[in-house]
Amino acid sequence: MATVCLSNPKPFLPSSSFSTRKQIILCKAENNVCNFSSMISKRSLSISLASSLLLSLTGNGTFNANAAILEADEDDELMEKVKKDRKKRLERQGIVNSSSKEKGYLQDLVYKLSKVGQAIEKNDLSAASSVLGQNTDADWLQKVNSALNKFSGSDEEKSEIDSFNSSLSSLVSSVTKNDIEGSKTAFVASASAFEKWTTLTGLIEELKGL
Repeated sequence: MATVCLSNPKPFLPSSSFSTRKQIILCKAENNVCNFSSMISKRSLSISLASSLLLSLTGNGTFNANAAILEADEDDELMEKVKKDRKKRLERQGIVNSSSKEKGYLQDLVYKLSKVGQAIEKNDLSAASSVLGQNTDADWLQKVNSALNKFSGSDEEKSEIDSFNSSLSSLVSSVTKNDIEGSKTAFVASASAFEKWTTLTGLIEELKGL
């Protein structure tokens, strides 16, 4: 049997092939590491975004809840104010309905102011004086003041009564002195104060000629 001898035996896989295979394995390993790192980064980013979104929603929820509480408080305050105003109007309406005599005094004042205004516009102060009288102690004016005080409840309404009486006193004085310009100024102030008082008390809707 013949024996074959190889002078330079070669490995089954050439060294170059082994080196190439090793590089391929290393590259695959590196790719796997890269892919894994990429997956971790993406997952971290997703968790971060989810956490931010959750915090954002939680913050908005708290804000909305606080806003709702404040709005409810404001609504309660508004309703309470409406109830008080309605109660005040009903009470005042009851006083007006049961005070026809005092309302008549105020209606008489409207007619007198109208006549005085027309007389002053014509520079007829003697006619104005015949309506007003010579002083502020006239019986009709005392009746008017009793009605004004009866229908007044707030400090602002009472303040307008003072303004009206002061202006009317000046009007009587100016008419008596035959002071045309002073009479015009005092008349406008008197009429304005009385009109404002009727607006505050709601009697502007009860009296004719305003």
